[in-house]
Amino acid sequence: MEFENIIYTKERGIAKITINRPQVRNVLNMAARQEIRNAIQDIEKHKEIKVAIITGAGDKAFISGADITDFKEATPIMMEERASTLGQQLFTDIENLRVPVIAMINGFCLGGGCELAMSCDIRIASENAKFGQPEINIGIIPGGGGTQRLPRLVGWGRAKELMYTGRIIDAAEAENIGLVDKVVPLDRLEETANQLAQTIASKSPLIISILKKTINRGMYTDLPSALSCEKSNFALCFATEDHSEGVAAFLEKRQPQFKGK
Repeated sequence: MEFENIIYTKERGIAKITINRPQVRNVLNMAARQEIRNAIQDIEKHKEIKVAIITGAGDKAFISGADITDFKEATPIMMEERASTLGQQLFTDIENLRVPVIAMINGFCLGGGCELAMSCDIRIASENAKFGQPEINIGIIPGGGGTQRLPRLVGWGRAKELMYTGRIIDAAEAENIGLVDKVVPLDRLEETANQLAQTIASKSPLIISILKKTINRGMYTDLPSALSCEKSNFALCFATEDHSEGVAAFLEKRQPQFKGK
């Protein structure tokens, strides 16, 4: 599998997708979006992959947004189709990926970049990171899930203020409002993300997958339905070999050897 706009690697159960367009602050053109989709599909197929990391090349930008040149000749029908494939749908596919996805955010994380980051499970940012949904400044609204995921993360009022004004915030404010889960110095960003990925990868991939599906389903439904889903999936865990191994390892005071079964 060859890529021109991203770097895709797999090592020790961890897949890494790096948007590799630093000369344009890693803006997402259609070719880059398609390559991300191809990598996501590859991760879904290979069960040995337990965690994914998404980041941007260089230290200036994670993803500074969509490629605005793609909008010049765009029609409503064209943009509806893009949202249904390489816009909203791509980010939803990331959100629903079998494995946890960590956004390793370095520099600008704006527009479509912020929307992609919000579709990840966990967001770790460097101190130089900047966040925002500035679409209002070019006469559009967020179209990759920003109007829905941002309020769920930071609350309706804060989300509306950020989207109505197009204001860019720094990493400290992003962490304070809940948009980012952890902020670290730039020179510790990769180490921190890798350590987290390795910790998650050491757990049962099957149980992690069940846990992720349970959490995600609960976010988009009412509490009674979410609790019913949790109860069913909690019981399901007791039918797995990894549960039996986990209990045995605990009682025998050793590290469990999970097999994803």
